[in-house]
Amino acid sequence: MLTDRYGLPLSTTSAAARDAYVEGVDLLLTVYPGAAASFERAIAADPAFALAYIGRARAAQLAGKTEAMRADLAMASSRAEEVSARERSQIEVFRSLFAGQSVAALAALRTHVQTWPRDALVLSLAANQGGLIGMSGLSGREQDLTDFLDGLASHYGEDWWFEAHRGMALSEIGRHDEARPMIERSLAQYRRNAYGAHAFAHLCYETGEQDAGIEFLRDWLPVYDRGGGLFGHLSWHLGLFELHAGNLEGGLRLYNEAFCADDHRGAIHQKLSDSAAFLWRSELAGHPRDPARWAKLKDYAHEKLPRPGMSLADWHVALTYAATGDDAALEGWIGAIEELASAGRYPSGSVIPAVARAFAAYRRGDYAATIDLIEPMLPERERIGGSRAQGDLVEATLLQAYLASGRDAEARRLAAARRSGPARLPVTGGERTVA
Repeated sequence: MLTDRYGLPLSTTSAAARDAYVEGVDLLLTVYPGAAASFERAIAADPAFALAYIGRARAAQLAGKTEAMRADLAMASSRAEEVSARERSQIEVFRSLFAGQSVAALAALRTHVQTWPRDALVLSLAANQGGLIGMSGLSGREQDLTDFLDGLASHYGEDWWFEAHRGMALSEIGRHDEARPMIERSLAQYRRNAYGAHAFAHLCYETGEQDAGIEFLRDWLPVYDRGGGLFGHLSWHLGLFELHAGNLEGGLRLYNEAFCADDHRGAIHQKLSDSAAFLWRSELAGHPRDPARWAKLKDYAHEKLPRPGMSLADWHVALTYAATGDDAALEGWIGAIEELASAGRYPSGSVIPAVARAFAAYRRGDYAATIDLIEPMLPERERIGGSRAQGDLVEATLLQAYLASGRDAEARRLAAARRSGPARLPVTGGERTVA
C-alpha cells in the first residue's frame, strides 16, 4: 500500500497521485505556494483520492476561496465510505474546521492524533501559536500547546517540521536552551521551511538577539517566494527588529513593500495585525503618527473584517479604530464582542474589550484610564491570542502610559518584571526605566 511521508497508508493505488499529494502536504506544512496545484495533479491522477480533495480544500481556505473549499470538502465527504478510518477521521476534523467550529475541531483533532499521531496535516492545525490551541482564548494555552507537542515528540523524533513547531512552543514559555537545537536542526535539515524561519525569528526576539534576527531574515527572506503565506509576517518580524534597532526607515520600507503591500498574499488578519502593530509601536517609540496610513488600514479592516470572531484579529481591528479616533466604530466593535461573550461564544471573554478601550484612552491622552484598564488584564494577556512578541504591544502601551503620566516607579517595576530577552521595549522615555 502506498504511504505518505510519515508512513501513513493512503487510499490510492496511483504512485503519481501519492507523489503529488505528498508534495502538496509539504508545501502546506512549509507555507510555500503551489499546494493547490500539487493537489490538482493528485486528483487528475486519481479522481477518487479523497485526501487530495481535503488538501486542496485546505489550500483554498488559506487563500480565502470559501466556495472552492466547500466544493472540495463535499467531494471528499462523498468518498468517505470508501477510505480508511484515519482518512474518515481526517475529513471530520476538517469539516468542523471549515464550518468555523473551532472547539469541536480541536476536540476532534486531539482524539485523532491519539490514534494517528503522525498525521502531520491534522496536527498542523494546532501546532503553532496561530492554531486551534494558540487562538483558543483560554488561560494557560501557551503551556497547553507545549504539553500537547511534548506528548507527541516520541512519534516524530528529529523530524524537521515537528521540531520547528515544538521549538517555537518551548521558546514562547522561556525554555530557550531546549528550543534552540530543535529549531536549528529543523532549518539545517530543510531550510525551505517558513515555519522554521518563523520559529528562529521568535527565538531571536525572546532571547534579545536582535542583530542575529536581522542577519538571519535578511539572508532568508530573499529566497522565499513572495507568494508564500508567511512572507508578509516574516517581513514584519524583520521590521520589528529594525524598529528595536532604531532603524525606522528600514521598518517602514518593509511596511510598504511587504506586510502592508497591496499584493500581500498572507491571511487577511495577518496583514492588518502586522501593519497596525508596527505603526502603533513606532508611535510608542516616539515617531510621528501617519494619519494616511491609519486611514487606509481602517478602510481595509472595515471591508475585510466586518464582524469579530477571532481574538488576534479582533484586538487589532480595535487598535485601528482607536488609532483613527473612530469612536462609533470602536464601540460598535466592542459591543459585538461583548454580545458574543455574553452568549458564551467568545472564549477570551472581557479581555479584548478592556484592551480596546485602553487603546482608545491612550490615544485621547487619558493615561490613568489606560493604566486602569490594562493592569487588571495583564495576568491573562495570553488570552488575546498570538505570540508573546505580538502581545508585547499591550505591555508597551502600559509602559508608555506610566512614563507619560510621570509614574516612573511603576514603569521601572513593570520593566524589571519583564522576561529578560525582550526586556527593553522601544518607548519614549524608556531610558527612565533603567534603575
